[in-house]
Parts: sequence; C-alpha cells; structure tokens
Amino acid sequence: MKTNKVKSFAKINLALYVTGKLTSLHKIESVVKFIELHDIISIKKINSDKHKISFNGNFSKNIKEDNTVNKLFKILEEKKILNNKKFQIKIKKNIPQEAGLGGGSMNAATILNFLIKKNFIKINQKKILQITKLIGSDVILGINPKSTILSSNGAIKKFLKTSNFNILLVRPNFGCSTKKIYSGVKKFSKPIFNNSKKKMMNLKSLLKYENDLEKVAFSKYPKLKILKSYLENLNQPLFVRMTGSGSVIVAYYQRKQDCELAKVRFKRKFRNYWCNASKTI
Repeated sequence: MKTNKVKSFAKINLALYVTGKLTSLHKIESVVKFIELHDIISIKKINSDKHKISFNGNFSKNIKEDNTVNKLFKILEEKKILNNKKFQIKIKKNIPQEAGLGGGSMNAATILNFLIKKNFIKINQKKILQITKLIGSDVILGINPKSTILSSNGAIKKFLKTSNFNILLVRPNFGCSTKKIYSGVKKFSKPIFNNSKKKMMNLKSLLKYENDLEKVAFSKYPKLKILKSYLENLNQPLFVRMTGSGSVIVAYYQRKQDCELAKVRFKRKFRNYWCNASKTI
C-alpha cells in the first residue's frame, strides 16, 4: 500500500479557565484555535504481526513508550476495531513537547481521523468519544480541528468563521508538566462558556479572557512571567497569553509584518529559546 502523509496541527488556548475538579481530572473551559505549525505523519498499511511506530524531527527525543499514538493503537486492538490490520506510522515532530500545544494529543486524533475517513475502521460518534477520552481529555478537539469553545459541562461547539491572528510562539529551554501545573490549582473560576456564542470568539471578548494556569506556572517557573512581560512590549501585540499548561507563551498580532519583526527582535535577546511565527487557521 502507498504511504499517505497527513498534517497534524498544533492547537492553542486563547482562554482557559479551571472551573472545578472531578475524581482525577480538572473541569476546564477553553477557547481553542488551531495553527499552521504542524507535525507530519506518514501512514502506511503493512503486512506484519505488529504496528511499527517511530518518531523523528527536532522534538522527537524522550517520547515515552506510553505516548498517545501507542495508546491509540493499543485501544483499537483491545476493542478489536482494526480487524488485524497493521500500520507503519512515522511522525516528524515539529511541535515541542510539554509546550501546551497539544502535539501528542493531535497526533492521535489525526491518525484516528485518517483511519475513519479511509474506511480502515468503522465507528460511530459515541465510540469516537469513548476512544479519545481513554487517550486524553483534549484528543476529541483534533477530530474536527476547527475553532472551538469547550464548555465546563463538556459541550464542544465549533465555529467555522472566526478572526485569525498572526502569532509568535516562544518557549524557554524547559517544558511544563501538565500534571504538576494542574496540581497547583487551588481556586476555581465560575463557568462563562456554558452558553457559548460566536461573539465570545471576537477580539473584544478575547482581550478580556485569561488563562487560569498562568499563576501556577509563573510561580513555579518565574522565567515564564519574564517572557510574557517581554512579549507584551514587543511590537505592540494585541494580547499575550500562555497556552495550555505551558511552557509556550503566545503573542497575538493582526499584521504579519509586526509578528515577523517581533520574531527577529526576540531571537536577538533569547538566542537559545525556541520561537516560531505562525498563524491561526
């Protein structure tokens, strides 16, 4: 069988509120957009007695054995959904790990999406939701990668037409453990997205939002607070916010020229930090 190549796009949280805690996970609500930055996944059906999964690229080091892609195929095997089909999966990692960009989760979602669209597996929406929940709470967002408002009651609402931004993503030379950051949350916010509307996606609304995890992340990693303060004064961004549980900080611009110039200036000061000029899609 021929090799298929698909893009696995990173996601960013323009807003994130922690509204409570379940038995093991926190309840969150968020405004999510996808961006042009992506991993490249090669998928090929093979004649073998097992799947062959490998990673390469700038951010392929130290990927754990129980990564999201291995979890996906383990679940599909256990539920006997693949009917003994085996696949070779090669993933070029351009998205940093422990960054708040959902790289691993979106990898699993992208592969699952591909297997469904190409009729390698046949499952209904309820089954898709069950599988994605077993892998990770944000995997479901990547099944249909559109601008999304995630409500604290678990509802997901997609928006086809929303404002787009030029963005500068910056990451220090360390990542943030999602578990460690969430464990530091002591106060919860009141839900505001349970009756989600398109106007919640406009610039006026986005300027008011926050990421509840910033306080915890900044207390544990003071360098992140310094980064955000620096970006807020770099070519007049519309706003600056950490995505997810970090460690990536995102500066939002309307004009591509401003974003590109900000990248040049940032690289001069923080030569050892990763940064990427991208755009929401």
